[in-house]
Amino acid sequence: MQSTPGTAEMALPPLFRRDSAPPGYTTPPFPSLHMPPQDPKWSLYAVSDIWRFTLLWTLIFFGLFHLGAAGIALLMQAGKRRSNWKYLWLVPLVYALIAGIEAVIAGSVVGVIVGASYVAGNFTMSTWIPFVWGWVNVLVLIVSSFTIQGGL
Repeated sequence: MQSTPGTAEMALPPLFRRDSAPPGYTTPPFPSLHMPPQDPKWSLYAVSDIWRFTLLWTLIFFGLFHLGAAGIALLMQAGKRRSNWKYLWLVPLVYALIAGIEAVIAGSVVGVIVGASYVAGNFTMSTWIPFVWGWVNVLVLIVSSFTIQGGL
């Protein structure tokens, strides 16, 4: 059975079906969180762009949460002896380094997988999706930091 012009496949909006980026398309600048999110001008088409946006959002969120934890760790030392403060300046640096390493790994893995899924499915990606995946990465990190009682 051959399809003719005007069938359901041809009637799908460009948000869900595409063959390539529209003519004259340029990658939107980071962060590009615009409304409405379905506007093709603010969509991502290449895996490299999807990976980059996801990596950057993951770096931002991991950095904020790790430096927040470092700040709390420093505040807990407020009433302690002055000799303890000699090396405490290293705490934010170590936390920032760990955040960077974790974010590069998590953001790269998630960005490539999500980007490849969108490209393989022939979908366009709103710039909000990498933002959401950055939050998901941080929430997975937070949940995995708790011990699980009664585990296997």
